[in-house]
Amino acid sequence: MKMFLISDNVDTQTGMRLAGVEGVVVHERDELRQALETTLADKDIGIILLTEKFGREFPDIIDDVKLNHRLPLIIEIPDRHGTGRKADFITSYVNEAIGLKL
Repeated sequence: MKMFLISDNVDTQTGMRLAGVEGVVVHERDELRQALETTLADKDIGIILLTEKFGREFPDIIDDVKLNHRLPLIIEIPDRHGTGRKADFITSYVNEAIGLKL
């Protein structure tokens, strides 16, 4: 199975291409929807990498794909500006998930 990147900037796409991951750069809602539809139709793709910006700006599109498709796995990655998450997001996530403070 292959990975495929859908990015909002060329720098992230360039870095991933150096790692052997193909992808596209999109900026608008309709472009994102079209890129996802094209990627979902390719059964060789097992993981879609999305920059976090799409998860913040278009959560309805991303959630729809996550809820209605078993594969591919969708992973949101930070872009060249870094992550939009808090510094302790992993600890907070685990605390929320299991109800224990670490």
